[in-house]
Amino acid sequence: MEVDCEGCAGCCVDWRPLTDAPSDHERGGDRQPLDDTYNLTPLRRGEIRAFLDAGLGDALTPRLWRDAGGVEIDGRELAGVGGKPAFFVGLRKIPKPVAPFDAEPRRLPACVFLDPETLQCRIHGDELYPQQCASYPGHNLTLDQETECERVERSFGGDRLLDDEPPEDADGLLLGPQALGEKLFVHPEPERLAGVVDRIAAGEPTPEDRAEFVGVAAASSPGATGVDERRYEAARERALEADSWIGAAVDEWTERSDGRDSAEESAPDPSVAATVEAERGAPGTPGWE
Repeated sequence: MEVDCEGCAGCCVDWRPLTDAPSDHERGGDRQPLDDTYNLTPLRRGEIRAFLDAGLGDALTPRLWRDAGGVEIDGRELAGVGGKPAFFVGLRKIPKPVAPFDAEPRRLPACVFLDPETLQCRIHGDELYPQQCASYPGHNLTLDQETECERVERSFGGDRLLDDEPPEDADGLLLGPQALGEKLFVHPEPERLAGVVDRIAAGEPTPEDRAEFVGVAAASSPGATGVDERRYEAARERALEADSWIGAAVDEWTERSDGRDSAEESAPDPSVAATVEAERGAPGTPGWE
């Protein structure tokens, strides 16, 4: 796909606060995300395992959906399969100082792997780069769905989607039963999620909450709802033990966003990422030149 991503990062940033007519495309229909994260990227089971193997389990977070008449947990009815809640696992978004679309720097929820200064992905081209990201916006075009490129064009002008022909090979487009156990997972024991669902809905899942879902996803099998218990325990433990640059950066970005910046740093400054992320071991990006 041919797209112009320079200065955009519309796929990776929640840019809704920058416009008077924000998109609500994720919140239509009967099944709406339980969380308020914008464009959470779903990962495949093998990708989840790869992040765990790389010690980056702290980059992952679950998504569940509301569904009237579904599985009830913490007083909320959730989408499920066979009476058990369904979910996927994606990459966390955290408040970072960014300036997309030539706007003034502002703290907006952004993917953990987005470099605020270059607005490029730190793992683009890496073996960990998710297929969902690499294929975008091909899947949308194949399904005749609006792309984020087009939403950005409508709100901020310019040309972002330079090629609107659907790809001949829609690799990784998993729909319906094909997604089960590969991209869409089922939690085997809803009773373990008491209190967890409340925290996810409030945007405050704990590391233990995230690890619970990551463990289940990593221990799932294609086309099935069962879970390999030994693999689940090992994956959950690896997620909890993750101590990468991401965890420390998340804590600092969140602290800065909560208003505890020092006086000289009260204005958002994307270059601070050199201290918050790069000095902690975050991979660099090539820039646009």
